[in-house]
Amino acid sequence: MTPQHGAPAFPLGDGVIVLEIAFCRKPFAIAMSVESTLFLPELREMLAENNQAELKEFCEALPPARTADFMSGLTPQEVWTVLQHAKLETRAEIFTYLDHAIQVEVISTQDLDQVAKLISELAADDRVDVLNDVEPDIVKDILSRMPAVERRDILRLQAYPEGTAGSVMTTDVAKLSEHLTVREALDELAHQAGDLETIYYLYIVDEGNHLQGLVSARQLVANINKPQRKLSDLMEKELVAVKATDDQEEVARKVAKYDLLAIPVVDEERRMLGIITHDDVIDVFREEAIEDAQRSAAIAPLEQGYLRTPLLTLSWKRGMWLVILFFAGLFTAFTLERYEGRVQTWPWLVIFLPLIVSVGGNSGNQSATLIITGLASGEVSIRDWARVVVRELMIGLLLGSFLAACGFIAAWLLKEEARSWNTALIVPCTIMLVVTCGAMAGALLPLIFKRLGLDPAMMSNPFVAGLIDILGIIIYMNVALWLLQ
Repeated sequence: MTPQHGAPAFPLGDGVIVLEIAFCRKPFAIAMSVESTLFLPELREMLAENNQAELKEFCEALPPARTADFMSGLTPQEVWTVLQHAKLETRAEIFTYLDHAIQVEVISTQDLDQVAKLISELAADDRVDVLNDVEPDIVKDILSRMPAVERRDILRLQAYPEGTAGSVMTTDVAKLSEHLTVREALDELAHQAGDLETIYYLYIVDEGNHLQGLVSARQLVANINKPQRKLSDLMEKELVAVKATDDQEEVARKVAKYDLLAIPVVDEERRMLGIITHDDVIDVFREEAIEDAQRSAAIAPLEQGYLRTPLLTLSWKRGMWLVILFFAGLFTAFTLERYEGRVQTWPWLVIFLPLIVSVGGNSGNQSATLIITGLASGEVSIRDWARVVVRELMIGLLLGSFLAACGFIAAWLLKEEARSWNTALIVPCTIMLVVTCGAMAGALLPLIFKRLGLDPAMMSNPFVAGLIDILGIIIYMNVALWLLQ
């Protein structure tokens, strides 16, 4: 579509879609690209002129997610002003896609009566997520302005500990009686649909709200020509469910394993509490992946994003582990100091010391990464420790043999002192032992941490490398002593 005369020109890249929106005063083009900041001057001009017609059209013309993208770069006050030109339902949808920090700032600074109405329109899990980061006094004031039913729902969800299934579930779920017919179920679903986050699955409960089974929306539509058929005849009774206190990571694994769009959350008596939808599961996986990546670099997980974390907090989370690694490095220095006499006697050994410690550390890091990711995905468990030991022992010997041969050639070429029968074996024998020990240590340490109830990702690559450095020096010097005596 060619932009009309007078539309602002944007430098559009490959694959960018241009969408024309005709406003009351003048038409202009919106670049549907990652460079949404190109539109900010136009949006700010509308705000400055208080052009209500254009602002309303802006809020209504695009999908909520795209509207939120174009608002990135606005101040919280500007965001709130724009949102006032959308219907309450649309306003809530756009608000859901805004950056979390902007959401918190808007809630904390704007008219609480209007904020309470906005929060009431959000999905149950979304409003709890955002309110958890708002000052308690403000939250208390907002809750006092909300209907009692929604207030109790928020307080109930906030009571679940962070990281549990209850903390990420939504209570907006389609629940039907097994005694309903297909026609009655469709009528009931029509009444409930406006308040539901998803209607992929329709959960069947008894009078005591105990979960009995499930009927998919597809099944219901497929049986529309059998209006008198009971839901009890259609429902699936063998359901995968989780408890509200289950760890959210375990819940995410179940959803991925059984390829579910949502999973029901129940209490100890199997009463229906809510559901966890696939989009929440994606958020859990993303959160856990970020935490594991940060731990793998010996950084305490950041509760907020990198740019939103205060410098002192960021320094503490990085510094506390750097100090630990510093003292681990001191152990390496102390270990070397212990063998100072042997190094002075055979100074040519120092040349190969970096090679020895690096090859052992790399081997350990590879094993640790594989086992940590295996534990995270559920492919590996503590019960598999024996298989892991055997596999890593074999792999260590195979890789160690090849690298030992390379080390023998390197030592022979670099140092004349390493060409006698006994000195020639020092480097290759050490490499063989260090690579094997590194593989074993890197694989077993995460399993030990898991067995102790700790996060295996804490046994990160820097820790494994530090331990293998010390072990490599000890092995190297003792092999040299044994062969040179």
